[in-house]
Amino acid sequence: MGELIRCTDVCKDYVRGAERVGVLRNVDLSVQDGTFTALMGPSGSGKTTLLNLIGGLDSPTSGEIEVDGLRLDSVNARALSAWRARSVGFVFQFYNLLPVLNAQRNVELPLLLTGLSRSERRKNAGLALEIVGLADRGKHKPGELSGGQQQRVAIARALVSDPCLLVCDEPTGDLDRSTADEILELLQTLHRELGKTIVMVTHDPRAADRAQHTLHMDKGRLVSNIEGLGTEVA
Repeated sequence: MGELIRCTDVCKDYVRGAERVGVLRNVDLSVQDGTFTALMGPSGSGKTTLLNLIGGLDSPTSGEIEVDGLRLDSVNARALSAWRARSVGFVFQFYNLLPVLNAQRNVELPLLLTGLSRSERRKNAGLALEIVGLADRGKHKPGELSGGQQQRVAIARALVSDPCLLVCDEPTGDLDRSTADEILELLQTLHRELGKTIVMVTHDPRAADRAQHTLHMDKGRLVSNIEGLGTEVA
């Protein structure tokens, strides 16, 4: 098991009018391949910003980010987009499913960026829905599914390209306790049985307890090193 994610002296600033706001400050982070990490902290602490940088959705103001051997801070937007399509699966709090498409078509969406044929895309989407326990819901649109089922579809979409990394931003934040526990059990299964590396932002200590490691952020810095993840505290 090697290192999958390394952030070195990462800073992120946003400009609001004439003001420059520092969101992340000198973050050093190391995440090993095949681990399940929870990232906690108060609102505005920078945890979602860090997650977006790790997933290649945003770029740092300074510092280095390397994921699966690629320096994300040194590639152009086109190369970064291609990397995201094959290497990262995203799971969001509010599912981000297209309401006009059924579950099968929603899961297929990331594969449109690949060279797979239509039949291959359908096959892979069907397998992903089977993994999350929704093989019989492929023709249902999001409005015909419960919140928990919609999140399972979103997880299937994240899995369909067989990425090396899943980044989850409050994946249970819009669910009741029982349904949230089901989603967390699914994430644990993906980690244990499929060996997926998962980095999950959460406010919920019970959700964080499902992870192997918990990191805490405050005011743009990592403030603790929990369970020996190998994180250097800024």
